[in-house]
Amino acid sequence: MGQRRAAITGIQGYLPDYVLTNAELEKMVDTTDDWITTRTGVRERHILKVPGKAASDLGLGAVEGLLRKTGTDPSEIELLICCTVTGDMVFPDTANTICYKAGIKNAWGFDVNAACSGFLYGLTTGAKFVECGMHRKVIVVGVDVMSSIIDYTDRATCIIFGDGAGAVLLEPREDGLGIIDSVFHGDGAGREFLHMKAGGSLRPPSLETVQNKEHYVYQDGKPVFKAAVVGMVESIREVMSRNELTTADVDWLVPHQANIRIINSVSDHLKFDINKVMINIHRYGNTTSGTLPLCMWDWEKQLKKGDRILLSAFGGGFTWGTTYLRWAY
Repeated sequence: MGQRRAAITGIQGYLPDYVLTNAELEKMVDTTDDWITTRTGVRERHILKVPGKAASDLGLGAVEGLLRKTGTDPSEIELLICCTVTGDMVFPDTANTICYKAGIKNAWGFDVNAACSGFLYGLTTGAKFVECGMHRKVIVVGVDVMSSIIDYTDRATCIIFGDGAGAVLLEPREDGLGIIDSVFHGDGAGREFLHMKAGGSLRPPSLETVQNKEHYVYQDGKPVFKAAVVGMVESIREVMSRNELTTADVDWLVPHQANIRIINSVSDHLKFDINKVMINIHRYGNTTSGTLPLCMWDWEKQLKKGDRILLSAFGGGFTWGTTYLRWAY
């Protein structure tokens, strides 16, 4: 018997119905479809507009679809990790809310907040519970309702982000497939360039913070762009070196869908064939914790058992890293 690894044995995405197009954004802010697509690659994004619905509802859609697809009974799930920066509430955690709504009664759960790196961090965290033998069935959800923290009068941010969710089921394997290696980094100095000013203990909600629009995403694009490219490229190279991989060995690169120029810069630096790079930012925009699982969900039918896949992300904080896995089905 080989080394026990955690493998993705199922994947499912979920998106809200409403689609916000660039044409509609042209009527909301001073921008054009050409300006948006040239600078970001985004053509449309899904937005949650149903009153009373939140991140847990998008996560629920992905989880229920995943359970049906894999023939898994909710009672079999032992742990659910929800990766999000837009949870239903500050507390309780959204993971337990998803479990409650999905009828998952024999599991515990918690949230991971690492901005756009959240799903990657949560995936490796969940994998460790499987690898050590503590659990056999773990769900990792990446979900964000970015529209809830976006200022739709700020063209620098409102054109980029969308809402969506993706979920994966992790189970043990001993055949060499599954999650093999991860490299993660963080630099708290980066928080000044990408953050939400108010709402936490540093600046609790007040009339002043609301009037000053401090509960929306703030981003200083240039330093974020540079740090994202450098961080993703270096972490990918580190993982490839540690596992003696060349670009020819890698079947798919799955980059965080933040900006098409970042994706192209990363693939150019690494000399990756663009046909092996998963890109769907034009359809969904940046769904933060949702981008990586939504990419794999979109490409699921093209994946083959044994495929070598690199997942890489960069998020506010700064947080970044890369995971190497071999597809299990």
